[in-house]
Amino acid sequence: MDLEKAIRELLVERDRISGIIAQLEQMQKHRGASPPKPRGRKQMSDEERAVVSNRMRQYWESRRQAKQASA
Repeated sequence: MDLEKAIRELLVERDRISGIIAQLEQMQKHRGASPPKPRGRKQMSDEERAVVSNRMRQYWESRRQAKQASA
């Protein structure tokens, strides 16, 4: 086997492997990236809205009672 031919084949193989590694690294970068989050407000379901409404109703009632007690 000719030494120059062996070197040339190894260089071709090295370039091929380097290309594959670069592609895999690129795929790894894209896989790690999370999809962008939607902008704007989160939409609440009717059940979630009812829970928030009850919680706020209790909050304001306690505020009114504390104001009446201090007055």
